[in-house]
Amino acid sequence: MARQGEVVWSELMTTEIDKAKAFYGRTLGLTFEAHDPTGDGNYWVAMADGEAAWGLMDMTSRPESPTGWFTYLAVDDVDARVAAAEAAGGKLLVPVFDVPSVGRIAVLQDPTGAVIGWMKPVDRSAA
Repeated sequence: MARQGEVVWSELMTTEIDKAKAFYGRTLGLTFEAHDPTGDGNYWVAMADGEAAWGLMDMTSRPESPTGWFTYLAVDDVDARVAAAEAAGGKLLVPVFDVPSVGRIAVLQDPTGAVIGWMKPVDRSAA
């Protein structure tokens, strides 16, 4: 299981999916597999040597959103940590949600203005 505060996942969010897949495929030798945990059909997983490396999210439906990388940190209890974050001056930006086979997720803004994801990943060691 991931350690508290450890980076557990990153996503590239862009409206230029084909360009991103071509760039990272050509420069890093990655392949991409469609993945649809939420049913919206806009997500790919970058694969390195047959293992998931990071995600690629199609932001075409939200063109006002900037292209960029988004990071998720591991937490032991999303709801309890969000309550602690809010008490410490953080702000929950979207309601906490679950992604089947991925984990429980919160998107917060810390007191400095930085936006970050917190995730309790699904325990894959039991599978």
